[in-house]
Amino acid sequence: MKTKFNWLRNPYLQFLLFGVLLAMVPVLAKMGVFKVSYITTLGGAFIFAIAALGLNILLGYSGLISLGTAGFMGLAAYLSAYATMDLNLPFEVAIFLAILIPTLIGVMVGLVSLKIEGIYLAIATLAVSEVMRKTFEEFDFFTGGFSGKTANYPTLFGTFELDRATMYYFIVFVLIMIMILTHNMVNGRLGRALNAMRGSEAASQAMGVNLLNHRLIAFALATIYASVAGVLYVHFIKYSYPSIWSLKLSLDFLAMIIIGGLRSIYGTLLGAVIVFAVPDLFLKQLPYFNQLSYILNGILIILVIIFYPHGLIYAGHDIKRAFNKLRKGAK
Repeated sequence: MKTKFNWLRNPYLQFLLFGVLLAMVPVLAKMGVFKVSYITTLGGAFIFAIAALGLNILLGYSGLISLGTAGFMGLAAYLSAYATMDLNLPFEVAIFLAILIPTLIGVMVGLVSLKIEGIYLAIATLAVSEVMRKTFEEFDFFTGGFSGKTANYPTLFGTFELDRATMYYFIVFVLIMIMILTHNMVNGRLGRALNAMRGSEAASQAMGVNLLNHRLIAFALATIYASVAGVLYVHFIKYSYPSIWSLKLSLDFLAMIIIGGLRSIYGTLLGAVIVFAVPDLFLKQLPYFNQLSYILNGILIILVIIFYPHGLIYAGHDIKRAFNKLRKGAK
């Protein structure tokens, strides 16, 4: 019986089946099982999960900290909105520019990481993010200032005009592709090099790991993921305000990977759903809990660090073990 379903253990097939499961949300919403607003909430959570995956590569696999994820995500969002709305460029060109420019800045931050690390690197990346946020407020011609910048659902290849449901499918498609890409990277030569660098820089250099190259790669990947998320955000939510791209959002990304699971792809997605979707879908519906829902992240981080230091994704092993004990006891 076990050999019959061995094909289900293929990680790529698991990612694809998981994508099909996520793509059922709009269908269930049309059937009345979910509220239509769930599409926007879950789509937003998946967008944030993409950015958090980049931070997980940077922190979980490389051992480098960044508090600038929100700034890079916001820069990409404004670049894409400006390119499509003001310059009337195709969406494909806009997303290329929105990824290229933040990535170049991210690589420069990677160069700084050669000189500083730990809390000092976190402060440096936070400073870069805050400079960006202040730029978003002041450059009215580019960002709309405090009034924000609007965007529309994109048109793919000049032909396929997306709406909320099809944009949600596009987000799921990008998420699954990035999950597969991340899986390949962290389980390949790059992942082993980043792990060695995180464990001991001296030992990794002795093994032939080029610290400069791999630090730049780590920062570039984290920035690319954040940029992709920023583009998807502005074309799905259809607006961007400077107040969105704040320190709180960067800390939320950090909370996601700690709560869900450091060095875990599915754990990052679980953390995104818990941090961004659960409060809107459930907690804010409870009386007197609308404002208190914002303390959930802090409480969860404390509980996770105490009971599941590797993230809630690993709680499934305990649940499975308890289920097997009950099943054996029943027999």
